Amino acid sequence: MARQLAQPGAQLSLWGRDGEKLAAIAAQCRAQGALVNVRSLDLTDVAGAVAALLAEDDACPFDMAIFASGLGDIRAQGALVEDPAQVARLIQVNFTAPAAMAAALAGRMAGRNSKGRLVLISSAAAFHALPFAASYAGSKAGLSRFTDSLRIAMRPHGVSVTLASPGFIDTAAGRAVPGARPMPLSPEEAARRILRAAMAGRKGMGRAHLVTPWHFALLRLFDRALPRFLRDRLLRSLAPPGW
Repeated sequence: MARQLAQPGAQLSLWGRDGEKLAAIAAQCRAQGALVNVRSLDLTDVAGAVAALLAEDDACPFDMAIFASGLGDIRAQGALVEDPAQVARLIQVNFTAPAAMAAALAGRMAGRNSKGRLVLISSAAAFHALPFAASYAGSKAGLSRFTDSLRIAMRPHGVSVTLASPGFIDTAAGRAVPGARPMPLSPEEAARRILRAAMAGRKGMGRAHLVTPWHFALLRLFDRALPRFLRDRLLRSLAPPGW
């Protein structure tokens, strides 16, 4: 998404955990003519993350912010439940931090009538109660409901809020998680679809919710329609072999 947004005159603030990858992407965006600042911090320090975001907004007000933080860890092989520390970390990084940051920036955008855009990236996993990835699915489900609520609250103030729920994205981190990955999207294609959704909609207010590929929207309906005992059996069967 950063590379697709980079162009002469654009000013980007790129945040990331991996300093080496962050520097490489920043260099590519600068080569495309964008002005780029980078930041790397631990999102489990939610107050620090919000303060850093608002300090950047003070220096150069955001007109668009994309919150794509996410950890995809699953239950350890042979364990009955996920480690409590892992549960807490995933919820902080996947839900608490992006929700708090989006709320802070939404208030700023509404206050200055900037018609800003917010994009929060959840996951198709939010639609399903995955027993081997409870904290991932649960944290993304929380983010999804929060984003929809924020969208409704911000619409009268001209602030666009888009929720993106992609399926599997073909990245090295995604391939490291065991299990099947049907219908994977390339990172470039996923970015293109999400940015297009953020710019679409009535009066350019962005789509409320993008589910991509569309097959995952059907799976969501299928999950809801199944009797609970059949759904539970199906979800248990999705666990990677040996889990």
